[in-house]
Amino acid sequence: MQELIQQVKDKAGINDEQAAKAIEAVKDFVKSKLPQMIAGNVDVWFAGMAGGAQPQKPDAAEDFLD
Repeated sequence: MQELIQQVKDKAGINDEQAAKAIEAVKDFVKSKLPQMIAGNVDVWFAGMAGGAQPQKPDAAEDFLD
């Protein structure tokens, strides 16, 4: 995730906090455009970029019922 923040900072000429907020806005936008069953994967992708613990995916039945 730090690599992405750095790229956004360099290309947009903004600071760390602004870059992180911009990335969060993009993540939220992408999630809003995907079906709910798939949108949760966006959090997993971004968590993977951060190298941190990934959020647990709901099981398929639970996700389907939501």
